[in-house]
Amino acid sequence: MSLINTCNLGCVYCACGQDEMRESYILQGSQGLPAEKMLSIIGRLHRQLDLQTLRLTGGEPLLYRDLAMIINGALQIGIEDLALTTNGVLLEQQAETLQKAGLKSINVSLDAIDEETFFKISRRRGLNKILRGIDKALECGIEVKLNTVVMRGINAHQILPLLDYASGKKLKIRFLEVMAMGHLYENPGQYFFSQQEILSIIETRHSIAGLPRKIAATANYWQTAKGHIFGIIANETAPFCGDCNRLRLDSFGNIYGCLSSNTPIPIGEAAAGSAELTGKLEQAMSQKQVFKFTGSNLSMMHIGG
Repeated sequence: MSLINTCNLGCVYCACGQDEMRESYILQGSQGLPAEKMLSIIGRLHRQLDLQTLRLTGGEPLLYRDLAMIINGALQIGIEDLALTTNGVLLEQQAETLQKAGLKSINVSLDAIDEETFFKISRRRGLNKILRGIDKALECGIEVKLNTVVMRGINAHQILPLLDYASGKKLKIRFLEVMAMGHLYENPGQYFFSQQEILSIIETRHSIAGLPRKIAATANYWQTAKGHIFGIIANETAPFCGDCNRLRLDSFGNIYGCLSSNTPIPIGEAAAGSAELTGKLEQAMSQKQVFKFTGSNLSMMHIGG
């Protein structure tokens, strides 16, 4: 569920062409729907689908003003597995508030562990803010996982340093193949770095063994000889569309069955159990790809990533 379609970073795989975005936080963009309407949609979807997991995304969800209200409200609705994906820039200030609201798990997008590479990929300074935010979240008792989009020519040399960082913190890290989204829809290949290439780099230093894939999992996982677990989300070279069980909701209340779809399906005020909502959900399910992710010219900031 995307709460907001603005962000305080300008990562090249998501926000290309937005170099004019200033260094300060971008608060003037759309806040999406008010929390009350968001919670109404969550409630209706949960009553109909008995949702197992809700992941809050953006844009950057820590820019959403009523984030704690959304977290607490979703838990009261009855969704027990609640997680959040963030770039971590504001995490140090907000971790304690989020934990008190009931958040137990976050994924932090961390695409580099040195300042210059971080700037090259995010167009912003402030890596240390994110690292302090991770430490603060762990101090508050929030489970942390890391996500890294690997881009040829930009941050592939960060794979081993990031794996070392995650191992030192006892955190799981997942490396992602570049997705054909937004401005990369027509040409993702210029940055594409495959699962096998990622594994080849890791194997220069570690002995690894594959772990069984869970049903509907987006990531394949391996374990090093030292016991550290890492994953790779290989949407291109090891597609996982066949058993996908996810739906996406953007910050304006539109549902999608797949990132590859450009067609928003508005939930509106459709009641749980109604023919209207059932029809919209069936329409969303029909958007799912049979085998492989095909991409979309929608940016991840818009559809939620």
